[in-house]
Amino acid sequence: MNERVAFRQMKDGTADEYLLLRRLEEPFLKRTADRLLSELRRQQNETLEGYRITRYEHALQAATRAMREDAGDDWVVAALFHDIADGIAPQNHDRAAAEILRPFVSAEVCWVVEQHGLLQTYYYGHHYGWDRHARERFREHPYYQLAVDFCEKWDQASFDDEYVSESLQTFEPIVRRVFARPTYGD
Repeated sequence: MNERVAFRQMKDGTADEYLLLRRLEEPFLKRTADRLLSELRRQQNETLEGYRITRYEHALQAATRAMREDAGDDWVVAALFHDIADGIAPQNHDRAAAEILRPFVSAEVCWVVEQHGLLQTYYYGHHYGWDRHARERFREHPYYQLAVDFCEKWDQASFDDEYVSESLQTFEPIVRRVFARPTYGD
């Protein structure tokens, strides 16, 4: 039989029960990379309505561009997963993706993922009557130029149905390396 706690409300849990839960959670935490890769694979058939490619293909293109520039593991993983939450949180997918990545990537990479949605409006916002220069409010931020470069070189450029990307298998060792290391703050 599966081990489980006796409490029905968290406030009633004992120290031993919480130690049990921590022990049982460890294998789950170690499978974070597997869950993210699985979610990305699921997006192979999930189109970006009106675009020429799927969410999956966009992720592979962005990550391929980052990898081909020798950007480093954190940046490659960020490029691969920067839109991972787009299907479930389209209005705040950037912040949702940043929260998923936050324990595993550097602060600068996390900030770029968190802000890429706003910075990306530079390319299309004026077509909707929005301020395409809204990103300028971050101009003095130390990571601003990194975010501008991320959007320019890897994100906005990765909607090309003729671009030849690396396969997801190419990125799996990088993903596993990033998600296996100690988390920031541990």
